[in-house]
Amino acid sequence: MQDYIDLFINSFSDYWNYLLKEITTPSWTNYFYWLVGLSFLVFILEIILPWRKNQKVLRRDFWLDLFYLFFNFFLFSLVGYNSISNVAVAAFNDGLNSIGIENLVAIELGSLPVWSQLLIMFIIADFIQWNIHRLLHRVPWLWEFHKVHHSIKEMGFAAQFRFHFMETIIYKSLQYIPLAMLGFGIEQFFIVHMLSVFIGHLNHANLNWDYGPFKYIINNPKMHLWHHARDLPADHQYGVNYGLSLSLWDYLFGTAHIPYHDAHLELGFHGDEQYPDNFGKQLVEPFKK
Repeated sequence: MQDYIDLFINSFSDYWNYLLKEITTPSWTNYFYWLVGLSFLVFILEIILPWRKNQKVLRRDFWLDLFYLFFNFFLFSLVGYNSISNVAVAAFNDGLNSIGIENLVAIELGSLPVWSQLLIMFIIADFIQWNIHRLLHRVPWLWEFHKVHHSIKEMGFAAQFRFHFMETIIYKSLQYIPLAMLGFGIEQFFIVHMLSVFIGHLNHANLNWDYGPFKYIINNPKMHLWHHARDLPADHQYGVNYGLSLSLWDYLFGTAHIPYHDAHLELGFHGDEQYPDNFGKQLVEPFKK
């Protein structure tokens, strides 16, 4: 038990030191500056090539979404998530060791070429996330948390990160075991994650893109706008276009829906007129339900 307590306490200082190093020491594997750089790149694209030309550059809730970006990816870990998750992983691994299992790796992919490792991880991780995303829409108590993301009324790159902190816990918990069964290194995970972040930025951006014939494989702004539509088709009452990076899953499993292209599609969900519009109240709202 003392080991877990020490791990919990030390994780706070470890993450703080990591965050300071990220900010003060730019490098090619620096997550902080990759996130800032990709965000700035897509923001510039929005300014130069806006789909909704009458939408303000600093659109509605721009600063709220920007705060969500830094809270969900940095501050949340700093205030406890990193420590709790470290203890949970350590306890889980100790439990496996107690029954004679050293690790969960079932498929060792380290001998494959790096490009194929990245491709396999990207596809598997995205399919897992697609299924979790569907759960967020179909399970009522999960939907209460996901409503925070769907309270967006104007799309922009930073809208990708307007989500309740419970979604981090849900995604990471459900992804842990299947991804742990694959023998990937941290370098591969970093590249795949940053690619997903970039595609997610583009999906939420004010851009008139769909990638032509590749739209049936890669998610895009025109497709994802319909995921945020306020009015859903009668035969898809829980939602459509669940893909995060890949649109492939929606076309394969019949959840793709792009009847036409409308830059000014009304976004949100029914009843969002009474939904809180500030960070603190949005974090509390799902627990009230």
